[in-house]
Amino acid sequence: MPRLIPWIFASLATSAVASEMQSIDGFLIDRFEVTVSEFQRFADATGFVSQAEQAGGGEVYEFGWQQKQGWVWSSPFGRPAHPNEPAVHVTFDEAEAYCQWRGARLPTDEEWMKAAYTEYRTTPPAPFEAGTTYPYPTGHSPLGANCLGDCGDLPRLGYASLLDRGLGPVTAGVSKPGVNGLYDMGANVWEWVQRGSGRIQGTRGGSWWYGAGRMHKDDTASKPRDTAVVYIGFRCAVDE
Repeated sequence: MPRLIPWIFASLATSAVASEMQSIDGFLIDRFEVTVSEFQRFADATGFVSQAEQAGGGEVYEFGWQQKQGWVWSSPFGRPAHPNEPAVHVTFDEAEAYCQWRGARLPTDEEWMKAAYTEYRTTPPAPFEAGTTYPYPTGHSPLGANCLGDCGDLPRLGYASLLDRGLGPVTAGVSKPGVNGLYDMGANVWEWVQRGSGRIQGTRGGSWWYGAGRMHKDDTASKPRDTAVVYIGFRCAVDE
């Protein structure tokens, strides 16, 4: 586990990001996926070195899982990342360590589902309606998310030539704001969620690798908690 800085820094970090969190139902959750620039501050403050960095690179699926030299959170596709693209190649425990540094934690599976699909704002902007549970994090339709083929077009980062499927991620704030005013709960990258304390942990929301079916509320997925791949990122939550 990476070294954590003292609790006072975590408290300061929490106050600094509070305006970028959304109140749901007794907890707050990040409006955006954790970005490379945010993760960089954590790494700089703690001396953190990821599992993927130690191994020489994370993985991508190409006729089976393939390790990619230099594909780590700061260069997800082997070249320096845009500061506002989602931080990936991060294991469940590494994502949790980042959230703890901020004075937060990973959301539970139940919390993530509430935030992604049920509108908790009392006066949300149209077309969202308070108290309604939607099939997609973008509402009744998947349009506006960053998925493969059936979510519409977004300005992506030019990684398609490095992949055998999909067009890669978009930066924070480019996609359509969805249920509860949150961005990229559907597609872009999978997000780690807490499901107990076992070796297998949850991922939610689908990614740019898949069509809209993986971002539907009835879809579920999981991975070993030490998985570090180009498709999985995260966001943090904190009790309100």
